[in-house]
Amino acid sequence: MNAGDAPGAYDVRRAVEAVWRIEAGRIIAGLARITGDIGTAEELAQDALVIALEQWPVSGVPANPGAWLTLTAKHRAIDRMRRGARYAEKLAEVGRDLETRQESAEAELDDALDDHIGDDLLRLLFTACHPVLPGEARVALTLRLLGGLTTGEIARAFLVPEPTVGQRISRAKRTLAERRVAIELPVPGELSGRLASVLEVIYLIFNEGYSATAGADWTRPDLCREATRLGRVLAGLMPDQAEVHGLVALMEIQASRVAARIGPGGRPVLLADQDRAKWDRLLIRRGLAALARAEEIGTLGPYGLQAAIAACHARAPAYQDTDWERMAALYVLLAHVAPSPVVELNRAVAVGMAHGPERGLQIVDGLAEEGALRGYPPLPAVRGDLLARLGRAAEAREEFERAAALTRNERERGVFLERAAALGG
Repeated sequence: MNAGDAPGAYDVRRAVEAVWRIEAGRIIAGLARITGDIGTAEELAQDALVIALEQWPVSGVPANPGAWLTLTAKHRAIDRMRRGARYAEKLAEVGRDLETRQESAEAELDDALDDHIGDDLLRLLFTACHPVLPGEARVALTLRLLGGLTTGEIARAFLVPEPTVGQRISRAKRTLAERRVAIELPVPGELSGRLASVLEVIYLIFNEGYSATAGADWTRPDLCREATRLGRVLAGLMPDQAEVHGLVALMEIQASRVAARIGPGGRPVLLADQDRAKWDRLLIRRGLAALARAEEIGTLGPYGLQAAIAACHARAPAYQDTDWERMAALYVLLAHVAPSPVVELNRAVAVGMAHGPERGLQIVDGLAEEGALRGYPPLPAVRGDLLARLGRAAEAREEFERAAALTRNERERGVFLERAAALGG
Protein backbone atom coordinates (compact mmCIF):
# COMPACT_ATOMS: atom_id res chain seq x y z
CA MET A 1 0.00 0.00 0.00
CA ASN A 2 1.38 3.42 -0.91
CA ALA A 3 1.74 6.00 1.86
CA GLY A 4 -0.79 8.32 0.25
CA ASP A 5 -3.44 5.71 -0.43
CA ALA A 6 -6.64 5.73 1.54
CA PRO A 7 -7.81 2.26 2.67
CA GLY A 8 -10.60 2.34 0.09
CA ALA A 9 -8.17 3.19 -2.71
CA TYR A 10 -5.93 0.33 -1.62
CA ASP A 11 -8.86 -2.11 -1.74
CA VAL A 12 -9.75 -0.93 -5.24
CA ARG A 13 -6.15 -1.32 -6.39
CA ARG A 14 -6.12 -4.87 -5.05
CA ALA A 15 -9.38 -5.57 -6.89
CA VAL A 16 -7.89 -4.21 -10.13
CA GLU A 17 -4.79 -6.36 -9.72
CA ALA A 18 -6.87 -9.47 -8.94
CA VAL A 19 -9.09 -9.00 -12.00
CA TRP A 20 -6.06 -8.32 -14.17
CA ARG A 21 -4.39 -11.55 -13.03
CA ILE A 22 -7.46 -13.49 -14.14
CA GLU A 23 -8.36 -11.62 -17.32
CA ALA A 24 -4.98 -10.48 -18.73
CA GLY A 25 -4.30 -13.59 -20.80
CA ARG A 26 -7.71 -13.65 -22.44
CA ILE A 27 -7.66 -9.91 -23.25
CA ILE A 28 -4.12 -9.97 -24.67
CA ALA A 29 -4.89 -13.14 -26.64
CA GLY A 30 -7.92 -11.58 -28.31
CA LEU A 31 -6.05 -8.38 -29.13
CA ALA A 32 -3.04 -10.31 -30.46
CA ARG A 33 -5.17 -12.11 -33.01
CA ILE A 34 -6.35 -8.76 -34.39
CA THR A 35 -3.10 -6.79 -34.20
CA GLY A 36 -0.81 -9.68 -35.16
CA ASP A 37 1.76 -8.45 -32.64
CA ILE A 38 2.11 -9.51 -29.01
CA GLY A 39 3.84 -6.30 -27.97
CA THR A 40 1.04 -4.13 -29.35
CA ALA A 41 -1.61 -6.37 -27.80
CA GLU A 42 0.00 -6.18 -24.37
CA GLU A 43 0.38 -2.41 -24.66
CA LEU A 44 -3.33 -2.00 -25.46
CA ALA A 45 -4.32 -4.26 -22.57
CA GLN A 46 -2.00 -2.35 -20.23
CA ASP A 47 -3.68 0.88 -21.35
CA ALA A 48 -6.99 -0.55 -20.16
CA LEU A 49 -5.39 -1.49 -16.84
CA VAL A 50 -4.05 2.05 -16.35
CA ILE A 51 -7.48 3.52 -17.10
CA ALA A 52 -9.01 1.16 -14.53
CA LEU A 53 -6.49 2.24 -11.91
CA GLU A 54 -7.41 5.86 -12.63
CA GLN A 55 -11.20 5.51 -12.81
CA TRP A 56 -12.24 2.73 -10.44
CA PRO A 57 -11.11 4.49 -7.22
CA VAL A 58 -13.48 7.32 -8.25
CA SER A 59 -16.36 5.49 -9.94
CA GLY A 60 -16.13 2.23 -8.00
CA VAL A 61 -15.40 -1.30 -9.19
CA PRO A 62 -17.82 -2.26 -12.00
CA ALA A 63 -20.29 -5.10 -11.53
CA ASN A 64 -18.42 -7.07 -14.22
CA PRO A 65 -14.82 -5.84 -14.03
CA GLY A 66 -13.50 -8.36 -16.56
CA ALA A 67 -15.99 -7.21 -19.19
CA TRP A 68 -15.12 -3.58 -18.40
CA LEU A 69 -11.42 -4.19 -19.03
CA THR A 70 -12.20 -6.12 -22.20
CA LEU A 71 -14.45 -3.37 -23.59
CA THR A 72 -11.95 -0.66 -22.73
CA ALA A 73 -9.11 -2.58 -24.40
CA LYS A 74 -11.31 -3.10 -27.46
CA HIS A 75 -11.99 0.61 -27.75
CA ARG A 76 -8.28 1.38 -27.49
CA ALA A 77 -7.60 -1.11 -30.27
CA ILE A 78 -10.27 0.42 -32.50
CA ASP A 79 -8.86 3.91 -31.92
CA ARG A 80 -5.41 2.69 -32.90
CA MET A 81 -6.75 0.96 -35.99
CA ARG A 82 -8.49 4.14 -37.05
CA ARG A 83 -5.26 6.08 -36.80
CA GLY A 84 -2.92 3.49 -38.22
CA ALA A 85 -1.69 3.08 -41.74
CA ARG A 86 -2.65 -0.58 -41.58
CA TYR A 87 -6.27 0.40 -41.11
CA ALA A 88 -6.11 2.78 -44.08
CA GLU A 89 -4.56 0.02 -46.23
CA LYS A 90 -7.33 -2.36 -45.29
CA LEU A 91 -9.86 0.28 -46.27
CA ALA A 92 -8.29 0.61 -49.69
CA GLU A 93 -8.12 -3.15 -50.14
CA VAL A 94 -11.76 -3.86 -49.44
CA GLY A 95 -13.08 -0.59 -50.87
CA ARG A 96 -15.32 0.19 -47.94
CA ASP A 97 -16.05 3.56 -46.45
CA LEU A 98 -14.86 4.53 -42.99
CA GLU A 99 -18.13 3.84 -41.22
CA THR A 100 -18.55 0.37 -42.70
CA ARG A 101 -14.95 -0.56 -41.94
CA GLN A 102 -15.25 0.71 -38.39
CA GLU A 103 -18.30 -1.48 -37.82
CA SER A 104 -16.42 -4.44 -39.29
CA ALA A 105 -13.40 -3.81 -37.09
CA GLU A 106 -15.59 -3.56 -34.01
CA ALA A 107 -17.39 -6.79 -34.91
CA GLU A 108 -14.07 -8.57 -35.48
CA LEU A 109 -12.74 -7.40 -32.12
CA ASP A 110 -15.98 -8.38 -30.41
CA ASP A 111 -15.67 -11.89 -31.82
CA ALA A 112 -12.06 -12.16 -30.64
CA LEU A 113 -12.50 -10.69 -27.19
CA ASP A 114 -15.80 -12.40 -26.40
CA ASP A 115 -14.23 -15.83 -26.96
CA HIS A 116 -14.04 -17.42 -23.49
CA ILE A 117 -10.50 -18.78 -23.36
CA GLY A 118 -10.86 -20.64 -26.69
CA ASP A 119 -8.33 -20.78 -29.47
CA ASP A 120 -6.98 -17.28 -28.84
CA LEU A 121 -5.47 -18.23 -25.48
CA LEU A 122 -4.05 -21.38 -26.99
CA ARG A 123 -2.44 -19.38 -29.80
CA LEU A 124 -0.93 -16.97 -27.28
CA LEU A 125 0.45 -19.79 -25.13
CA PHE A 126 2.09 -21.52 -28.10
CA THR A 127 3.55 -18.20 -29.27
CA ALA A 128 4.94 -17.24 -25.85
CA CYS A 129 6.58 -20.69 -25.65
CA HIS A 130 7.90 -20.65 -29.22
CA PRO A 131 11.18 -22.56 -29.68
CA VAL A 132 12.88 -19.51 -31.29
CA LEU A 133 13.04 -18.02 -27.78
CA PRO A 134 15.53 -19.08 -25.08
CA GLY A 135 14.03 -21.03 -22.18
CA GLU A 136 14.29 -18.18 -19.65
CA ALA A 137 12.58 -15.81 -22.07
CA ARG A 138 9.73 -18.27 -22.66
CA VAL A 139 9.13 -18.58 -18.92
CA ALA A 140 9.16 -14.81 -18.34
CA LEU A 141 6.94 -14.04 -21.33
CA THR A 142 4.43 -16.75 -20.39
CA LEU A 143 4.13 -15.50 -16.82
CA ARG A 144 3.79 -11.93 -18.06
CA LEU A 145 1.18 -12.53 -20.77
CA LEU A 146 -0.85 -15.44 -19.43
CA GLY A 147 -0.22 -15.12 -15.72
CA GLY A 148 -0.68 -11.37 -15.51
CA LEU A 149 2.45 -11.10 -13.31
CA THR A 150 4.40 -7.87 -13.26
CA THR A 151 8.07 -7.74 -14.18
CA GLY A 152 8.89 -7.20 -10.50
CA GLU A 153 6.89 -10.25 -9.41
CA ILE A 154 8.65 -12.46 -11.95
CA ALA A 155 12.04 -11.09 -10.89
CA ARG A 156 11.32 -11.78 -7.21
CA ALA A 157 10.08 -15.29 -7.97
CA PHE A 158 13.28 -16.22 -9.81
CA LEU A 159 15.65 -14.08 -7.73
CA VAL A 160 17.02 -12.08 -10.64
CA PRO A 161 17.20 -8.29 -11.05
CA GLU A 162 14.03 -6.68 -12.36
CA PRO A 163 15.85 -5.05 -15.32
CA THR A 164 17.07 -8.51 -16.36
CA VAL A 165 13.50 -9.81 -16.55
CA GLY A 166 12.39 -6.69 -18.37
CA GLN A 167 15.13 -7.18 -20.95
CA ARG A 168 14.20 -10.85 -21.42
CA ILE A 169 10.58 -9.95 -22.07
CA SER A 170 11.46 -7.06 -24.41
CA ARG A 171 13.93 -9.18 -26.37
CA ALA A 172 11.41 -12.02 -26.60
CA LYS A 173 8.73 -9.77 -28.07
CA ARG A 174 11.25 -8.20 -30.43
CA THR A 175 12.49 -11.63 -31.56
CA LEU A 176 8.96 -12.82 -32.28
CA ALA A 177 8.30 -9.69 -34.34
CA GLU A 178 11.63 -9.80 -36.21
CA ARG A 179 11.27 -13.50 -36.98
CA ARG A 180 7.70 -12.86 -38.11
CA VAL A 181 6.35 -15.58 -35.83
CA ALA A 182 2.65 -15.80 -36.55
CA ILE A 183 0.27 -15.86 -33.61
CA GLU A 184 -1.33 -19.13 -34.58
CA LEU A 185 -1.55 -22.76 -33.63
CA PRO A 186 1.09 -25.09 -35.07
CA VAL A 187 0.09 -27.19 -38.06
CA PRO A 188 -0.68 -30.82 -37.10
CA GLY A 189 2.77 -32.04 -38.12
CA GLU A 190 4.45 -29.54 -35.76
CA LEU A 191 2.03 -29.81 -32.85
CA SER A 192 3.89 -32.48 -30.91
CA GLY A 193 7.22 -30.63 -30.91
CA ARG A 194 5.65 -27.30 -30.08
CA LEU A 195 3.48 -28.79 -27.35
CA ALA A 196 6.63 -30.21 -25.74
CA SER A 197 7.97 -26.64 -25.44
CA VAL A 198 4.74 -25.43 -23.82
CA LEU A 199 4.72 -28.28 -21.31
CA GLU A 200 8.39 -27.72 -20.54
CA VAL A 201 7.80 -24.04 -19.75
CA ILE A 202 4.86 -24.77 -17.47
CA TYR A 203 6.81 -27.46 -15.63
CA LEU A 204 9.86 -25.20 -15.26
CA ILE A 205 7.63 -22.64 -13.57
CA PHE A 206 6.18 -25.30 -11.29
CA ASN A 207 9.56 -26.79 -10.37
CA GLU A 208 11.00 -23.43 -9.41
CA GLY A 209 8.05 -23.02 -7.06
CA TYR A 210 8.26 -26.54 -5.65
CA SER A 211 12.02 -26.58 -5.03
CA ALA A 212 13.53 -23.12 -5.33
CA THR A 213 16.99 -23.27 -6.87
CA ALA A 214 18.30 -20.31 -4.88
CA GLY A 215 17.46 -17.85 -2.14
CA ALA A 216 16.09 -18.09 1.39
CA ASP A 217 12.84 -19.96 0.68
CA TRP A 218 12.51 -23.73 0.33
CA THR A 219 9.40 -23.36 -1.83
CA ARG A 220 7.50 -20.60 -3.67
CA PRO A 221 3.86 -21.75 -3.59
CA ASP A 222 2.64 -18.88 -5.78
CA LEU A 223 4.64 -20.25 -8.72
CA CYS A 224 3.25 -23.74 -8.11
CA ARG A 225 -0.28 -22.37 -8.16
CA GLU A 226 0.33 -20.34 -11.32
CA ALA A 227 1.85 -23.27 -13.20
CA THR A 228 -0.96 -25.58 -12.12
CA ARG A 229 -3.53 -23.01 -13.26
CA LEU A 230 -1.86 -22.79 -16.67
CA GLY A 231 -1.81 -26.58 -16.87
CA ARG A 232 -5.52 -26.79 -16.12
CA VAL A 233 -6.27 -24.16 -18.78
CA LEU A 234 -4.20 -26.11 -21.31
CA ALA A 235 -5.97 -29.37 -20.41
CA GLY A 236 -9.30 -27.66 -21.03
CA LEU A 237 -8.10 -26.43 -24.41
CA MET A 238 -6.47 -29.70 -25.47
CA PRO A 239 -8.56 -32.42 -23.77
CA ASP A 240 -7.32 -35.24 -26.00
CA GLN A 241 -3.59 -34.82 -25.34
CA ALA A 242 -2.42 -37.45 -22.86
CA GLU A 243 0.77 -35.63 -21.88
CA VAL A 244 -1.14 -32.47 -21.01
CA HIS A 245 -3.20 -34.46 -18.50
CA GLY A 246 -0.03 -36.22 -17.38
CA LEU A 247 1.61 -32.89 -16.53
CA VAL A 248 -1.51 -31.66 -14.73
CA ALA A 249 -1.59 -34.90 -12.73
CA LEU A 250 2.07 -34.52 -11.80
CA MET A 251 1.67 -30.90 -10.66
CA GLU A 252 -1.55 -31.55 -8.72
CA ILE A 253 -0.05 -34.49 -6.82
CA GLN A 254 3.23 -32.72 -6.12
CA ALA A 255 1.45 -29.52 -5.07
CA SER A 256 -0.62 -31.51 -2.57
CA ARG A 257 2.51 -31.85 -0.42
CA VAL A 258 3.67 -28.22 -0.43
CA ALA A 259 2.17 -27.29 2.96
CA ALA A 260 3.67 -30.39 4.60
CA ARG A 261 7.15 -29.59 3.21
CA ILE A 262 7.51 -26.53 5.45
CA GLY A 263 7.95 -26.75 9.22
CA PRO A 264 8.10 -24.07 11.92
CA GLY A 265 10.05 -21.00 10.86
CA GLY A 266 10.15 -22.14 7.25
CA ARG A 267 12.32 -25.15 8.03
CA PRO A 268 12.20 -27.82 5.29
CA VAL A 269 10.53 -31.13 6.11
CA LEU A 270 11.71 -34.06 3.99
CA LEU A 271 9.28 -36.58 2.51
CA ALA A 272 9.99 -39.33 5.05
CA ASP A 273 9.23 -36.96 7.94
CA GLN A 274 6.12 -35.24 6.55
CA ASP A 275 2.78 -35.29 8.34
CA ARG A 276 0.59 -36.81 5.63
CA ALA A 277 -2.51 -35.45 7.30
CA LYS A 278 -1.36 -32.08 5.93
CA TRP A 279 -1.38 -33.31 2.35
CA ASP A 280 -4.16 -31.71 0.32
CA ARG A 281 -6.53 -34.60 -0.47
CA LEU A 282 -8.51 -32.55 -3.00
CA LEU A 283 -5.36 -31.95 -5.06
CA ILE A 284 -4.48 -35.64 -4.80
CA ARG A 285 -7.94 -36.65 -6.06
CA ARG A 286 -7.63 -34.18 -8.92
CA GLY A 287 -4.18 -35.47 -9.76
CA LEU A 288 -5.21 -39.12 -9.74
CA ALA A 289 -8.22 -38.28 -11.93
CA ALA A 290 -5.95 -36.48 -14.41
CA LEU A 291 -3.58 -39.46 -14.40
CA ALA A 292 -6.49 -41.80 -15.10
CA ARG A 293 -7.54 -39.56 -17.98
CA ALA A 294 -4.01 -39.63 -19.42
CA GLU A 295 -3.95 -43.45 -19.20
CA GLU A 296 -7.37 -43.59 -20.84
CA ILE A 297 -6.20 -41.52 -23.82
CA GLY A 298 -3.04 -43.45 -24.58
CA THR A 299 0.44 -44.52 -23.51
CA LEU A 300 1.98 -42.44 -20.75
CA GLY A 301 4.80 -40.11 -21.76
CA PRO A 302 7.47 -38.56 -19.52
CA TYR A 303 5.06 -36.36 -17.51
CA GLY A 304 2.49 -39.12 -17.16
CA LEU A 305 5.15 -41.54 -15.91
CA GLN A 306 6.40 -38.99 -13.40
CA ALA A 307 2.80 -38.52 -12.27
CA ALA A 308 2.47 -42.30 -11.83
CA ILE A 309 5.62 -42.23 -9.69
CA ALA A 310 4.22 -39.35 -7.61
CA ALA A 311 1.00 -41.34 -7.23
CA CYS A 312 2.97 -44.09 -5.47
CA HIS A 313 3.69 -41.60 -2.69
CA ALA A 314 0.16 -40.17 -2.72
CA ARG A 315 -1.44 -43.60 -2.31
CA ALA A 316 0.83 -44.74 0.53
CA PRO A 317 -0.60 -44.11 4.02
CA ALA A 318 2.94 -43.88 5.41
CA TYR A 319 6.46 -43.53 4.01
CA GLN A 320 7.35 -47.15 4.80
CA ASP A 321 4.24 -48.32 2.92
CA THR A 322 5.37 -46.83 -0.39
CA ASP A 323 5.45 -49.30 -3.29
CA TRP A 324 9.16 -48.79 -4.00
CA GLU A 325 9.38 -51.75 -6.39
CA ARG A 326 6.66 -50.30 -8.62
CA MET A 327 8.38 -46.93 -8.42
CA ALA A 328 11.73 -48.40 -9.48
CA ALA A 329 10.01 -50.15 -12.41
CA LEU A 330 8.35 -46.88 -13.45
CA TYR A 331 11.75 -45.17 -13.42
CA VAL A 332 13.03 -47.83 -15.83
CA LEU A 333 10.20 -46.92 -18.21
CA LEU A 334 10.88 -43.21 -17.72
CA ALA A 335 14.57 -43.72 -18.46
CA HIS A 336 13.56 -45.44 -21.69
CA VAL A 337 11.28 -42.63 -22.98
CA ALA A 338 13.22 -39.69 -21.51
CA PRO A 339 16.76 -40.79 -20.59
CA SER A 340 18.71 -38.40 -18.38
CA PRO A 341 21.20 -38.59 -15.49
CA VAL A 342 18.62 -37.00 -13.16
CA VAL A 343 16.14 -39.79 -13.92
CA GLU A 344 18.87 -42.33 -13.16
CA LEU A 345 19.63 -40.59 -9.86
CA ASN A 346 15.98 -40.76 -8.87
CA ARG A 347 15.89 -44.41 -9.92
CA ALA A 348 18.83 -45.01 -7.60
CA VAL A 349 16.76 -43.73 -4.67
CA ALA A 350 13.86 -46.04 -5.51
CA VAL A 351 16.17 -49.01 -6.09
CA GLY A 352 17.93 -48.30 -2.81
CA MET A 353 14.60 -48.41 -0.96
CA ALA A 354 13.26 -51.44 -2.84
CA HIS A 355 16.38 -53.62 -3.01
CA GLY A 356 18.80 -52.19 -0.46
CA PRO A 357 21.26 -49.28 -0.30
CA GLU A 358 24.09 -51.27 -1.93
CA ARG A 359 22.13 -51.53 -5.19
CA GLY A 360 21.26 -47.88 -5.12
CA LEU A 361 24.86 -46.90 -4.40
CA GLN A 362 26.08 -48.81 -7.46
CA ILE A 363 23.90 -46.64 -9.68
CA VAL A 364 24.98 -43.42 -7.97
CA ASP A 365 28.67 -44.30 -8.17
CA GLY A 366 28.26 -44.94 -11.90
CA LEU A 367 26.70 -41.48 -12.31
CA ALA A 368 29.52 -39.90 -10.32
CA GLU A 369 32.11 -41.51 -12.60
CA GLU A 370 30.31 -40.24 -15.72
CA GLY A 371 30.51 -36.68 -14.41
CA ALA A 372 27.27 -35.49 -16.03
CA LEU A 373 25.87 -34.41 -12.64
CA ARG A 374 29.04 -32.73 -11.42
CA GLY A 375 27.92 -29.67 -9.45
CA TYR A 376 24.39 -31.03 -8.94
CA PRO A 377 23.70 -30.97 -5.15
CA PRO A 378 21.27 -33.93 -5.03
CA LEU A 379 23.97 -36.31 -6.28
CA PRO A 380 26.19 -36.13 -3.17
CA ALA A 381 23.05 -35.84 -1.00
CA VAL A 382 21.64 -39.13 -2.34
CA ARG A 383 25.05 -40.77 -2.06
CA GLY A 384 25.33 -39.52 1.52
CA ASP A 385 21.95 -40.98 2.43
CA LEU A 386 22.82 -44.38 0.96
CA LEU A 387 26.22 -44.42 2.70
CA ALA A 388 24.57 -43.48 6.02
CA ARG A 389 22.16 -46.40 5.67
CA LEU A 390 25.18 -48.67 5.10
CA GLY A 391 26.77 -47.42 8.34
CA ARG A 392 29.61 -45.57 6.55
CA ALA A 393 29.10 -42.41 8.60
CA ALA A 394 32.34 -40.56 7.86
CA GLU A 395 31.93 -40.91 4.09
CA ALA A 396 28.26 -39.94 4.34
CA ARG A 397 29.14 -36.81 6.32
CA GLU A 398 31.59 -35.72 3.62
CA GLU A 399 28.92 -36.17 0.95
CA PHE A 400 26.37 -34.05 2.82
CA GLU A 401 28.97 -31.34 3.36
CA ARG A 402 29.75 -31.43 -0.36
CA ALA A 403 26.03 -31.08 -1.17
CA ALA A 404 25.77 -28.10 1.20
CA ALA A 405 28.67 -26.39 -0.55
CA LEU A 406 27.05 -26.86 -3.96
CA THR A 407 23.50 -25.68 -3.31
CA ARG A 408 22.42 -22.04 -3.75
CA ASN A 409 19.31 -22.45 -1.61
CA GLU A 410 19.82 -21.46 2.00
CA ARG A 411 17.13 -23.76 3.40
CA GLU A 412 18.47 -26.75 1.49
CA ARG A 413 21.99 -25.96 2.70
CA GLY A 414 20.71 -26.06 6.27
CA VAL A 415 19.16 -29.51 5.72
CA PHE A 416 22.41 -30.91 4.32
CA LEU A 417 24.49 -29.47 7.16
CA GLU A 418 22.09 -30.91 9.74
CA ARG A 419 22.39 -34.33 8.14
CA ALA A 420 26.19 -33.99 8.21
CA ALA A 421 26.20 -32.90 11.88
CA ALA A 422 23.94 -35.80 12.88
CA LEU A 423 26.59 -38.20 11.60
CA GLY A 424 29.11 -37.02 14.17
CA GLY A 425 32.54 -35.36 14.04
